[in-house]
Amino acid sequence: MPWFIKTKSEREQRKKTGDEMWIRCSKCQAHIFRQDFINNLNVCPKCGWHGKITAYERIGMILDSGTFKEINESIRPSDPLAFIDGRGSYTEKVESTRKKTGLNESVVTGIGKIDGRAVVIAVMDFRFLGGSLGSGTGEKILLGANYAYDHKLPYILFSASGGARMHEGILSLMQMAKTCAGIARLNEKNIPYISVLTDPTTGGVSASFAMVGDINIAEPGALIGFAGRRVIEQTIKQKLPDNFQTSEFVLEHGFLDMIVKRHDLKQKLSSILSFYNR
Repeated sequence: MPWFIKTKSEREQRKKTGDEMWIRCSKCQAHIFRQDFINNLNVCPKCGWHGKITAYERIGMILDSGTFKEINESIRPSDPLAFIDGRGSYTEKVESTRKKTGLNESVVTGIGKIDGRAVVIAVMDFRFLGGSLGSGTGEKILLGANYAYDHKLPYILFSASGGARMHEGILSLMQMAKTCAGIARLNEKNIPYISVLTDPTTGGVSASFAMVGDINIAEPGALIGFAGRRVIEQTIKQKLPDNFQTSEFVLEHGFLDMIVKRHDLKQKLSSILSFYNR
């Protein structure tokens, strides 16, 4: 066969190899060598767009090496409604997601250190059912707050979520009040709660624990809001600004304290914690 004629399997293999080597920036559309993108903490080196990262990648980036200890790892979603839709059961979907991600829930919680200062940390992972807030997620966030309360440690929570998990009905919505109640208790001991909003932070998460930090931080360009743009525009019959529901828009309107680039986030958190003499 001539060299210029490729079989279907050869073409597919070549495409797969190319997809593994390169990614396209969602903002500037530049093609980036995948390893360069990973080495740059999943930030586009051309325009500064911040891509999604996993919970464990985030933890490795923020905490001192070798200090992380996971807590409440075994907590998993419940299926109180025996939910089934056209794509199968909720239980099957959870098991499939667990196998793909290696996670039991949409948040990873634990203890560790930032420049030698002990903290409790919770990091949501968008790969697990869109980082949705279910009963297991809320339980882990609450238990993280309780651990921070009992041990008088700062609590840092990274949000990345599409909102409440519809598969669990009202139980998922109850997690909004439940998590906020646990976090509010930290004020009794003047324990700092720092909320970091990443792309995206929407729905019931943005309407609860993500926006009640003593300090609210966001990464550049993150989608932050409650209802979607189209829903709002159809409701108010008005065209929204192009930068609506971005970190920059939310900061301008007073709901954030600062926007911090991913490369600077650990240093900024360390600086904030130093003010609390932790």
